[in-house]
Amino acid sequence: QVELVESGGGLVQAGGSLRVSCVASARSFSSYFMAWFRQAQGKPREFVASISGNGKMTRVEISVKDRFTISRNNAKNTVILQMNSLKPEDTAVYFCAAAPADTVAANEVEYWGRGTQVTVFA
Repeated sequence: QVELVESGGGLVQAGGSLRVSCVASARSFSSYFMAWFRQAQGKPREFVASISGNGKMTRVEISVKDRFTISRNNAKNTVILQMNSLKPEDTAVYFCAAAPADTVAANEVEYWGRGTQVTVFA
């Protein structure tokens, strides 16, 4: 069982930045692909970014490419999503996810955090 706890969400003006973090309880944290998904009100959960266990491979959804960066620190069991140039359409609950393999599909995620709200106002 892996517990994921997100932090760092909040309210920010458009054009601003936020960093959301996720701490995992897993002993074998580096064996998991880690990802961020988001879910806006009334919409399905969607993939945002993922990172391989050793941190060498990342994938970012095209709508946030060049604005969002994912990173991980295996020594601290932490994965971070740095979000810059935020837009109102980025408003959503952001979920940390752990998966046994690289995936962009929510139904292939093995563990979820409870999410952290990010609200971007114009």
